[in-house]
Amino acid sequence: MKPDSDNGTASAELQEEWMSNFTFDELSIGQGATIARTLTEADVAGFAAVSGDMNPTHLSDSYAQDQGLRGKTVHGMWSGALVSAVLGTVFPGPGTVYVEQRMRFLGAARAGDKLDISVKVTALDPATAQVTLDCLVRRHDGAPLMAGEAIVTAPTHKQRARRASGLRWHVFDAAAGLQRLLDATARHDRLRCAVVHPCDVESLRGALEAARHRLFTPVLVAPVRRIRAVAEEAGLDLGSMEIDDVPHSHAAADRASELAASGAVQALMKGSLHTDELMKAVLARPELRTKRRLSHVFRFDVPAYHKPLLVTDAALNIAPTLEEKVHIVQNAIDFARALGSEKPKVAVLAAVEGVNPRMAATLDAAALSKMADRGQITGGFVDGPLAFDNAISSEAARIKGITSPVAGDPDILMTPDLVSGNILAKQLEYLGGAVGSGVVLGARVPIALTSRSDGATARLASAALAVILAQRYRSAPP
Repeated sequence: MKPDSDNGTASAELQEEWMSNFTFDELSIGQGATIARTLTEADVAGFAAVSGDMNPTHLSDSYAQDQGLRGKTVHGMWSGALVSAVLGTVFPGPGTVYVEQRMRFLGAARAGDKLDISVKVTALDPATAQVTLDCLVRRHDGAPLMAGEAIVTAPTHKQRARRASGLRWHVFDAAAGLQRLLDATARHDRLRCAVVHPCDVESLRGALEAARHRLFTPVLVAPVRRIRAVAEEAGLDLGSMEIDDVPHSHAAADRASELAASGAVQALMKGSLHTDELMKAVLARPELRTKRRLSHVFRFDVPAYHKPLLVTDAALNIAPTLEEKVHIVQNAIDFARALGSEKPKVAVLAAVEGVNPRMAATLDAAALSKMADRGQITGGFVDGPLAFDNAISSEAARIKGITSPVAGDPDILMTPDLVSGNILAKQLEYLGGAVGSGVVLGARVPIALTSRSDGATARLASAALAVILAQRYRSAPP
């Protein structure tokens, strides 16, 4: 940290590895420090979570606008936290003890604002080693947000401390992944989707939410009396929703598949029927078959991972052969490309990262990798076998001496079989806090496929996936 030549004020980056301090004897009137900080949505959510201050002015744009603001604002006390960061880590630095803080709030900050946080010495008391400092938080444009005064006891001896590098604060915005999917559908033409037997509250609500977000025009294929009873019980307004009346779930699957085969709908969405009912009806229609085997892909937004993660196959293929795995991997690569990944990275999982002749999954993984090298699988990087740790963590891969374009940064996790895939997917959701959605690939139309236990949000996300794929299929039929 070096003093500026014009005013004796030091500037610093909080990302520096080492922290050093100024002792009381080194301080003088007018000396100070300034740090810069750009506020983020995660800062606002994190401060609300830690402090318990859930004032909607800070968390809801619509509420804040009703209060005459441009949108949600950062907590005022966040300014105090930023001043504390300067005092404790930069100036005077390690060894400083907070005694008193006064603040006057002059303006509101919002996520995205770039702030300067400054402190400047105004008084020194040699008898107590106490220092009085003016404090100012302002936007880069000069607008003041907080002015105040701090009193601290300055350190009396020099200290140098390593900044803690293992601390990580991560706020997971569960709605952000869904919003990205919805944004991706905004530029597409509206299509028709058959919602198959949505005869429980969540599946019906998911269909109505998809319509409300203008993802597609739903055609509800189900017993009309049962649909209306579910809607009435849940207080859902069907309005002028099109309902194709059928007697039961088997008939709903057959009718929906017929609509898809004829081109009357461009996508299917599973309701409250069993997966095998729907898939059996789809497979019975030659018009819906392609040269590819049908497979399922989960898309997850995972709190501890830096980008969306696809998992395949956790729903359809129980114990796929090597030939079937080729289809599953290729389906997933094409899907990832449709979602915007230019060259998706596929980690083919096994229990170990070495080829073991007694472990068939490792042999299949090695074969898939070589097939990708030779162009038998196209459009992505494929590597395996990789154990889960070195697939998902570049540090684990480094420790084990694995050099791979995939390890630590996969877009797709290819599991050995349905059992391991299903366990992984549900662990991500129920233990890892991931938000998932799913779709079936390999048919002429995409099929939004979720668990019957999924809520309306997961169904809405799955519907968005189906819409993105349906538009892709128009220009590049499967």
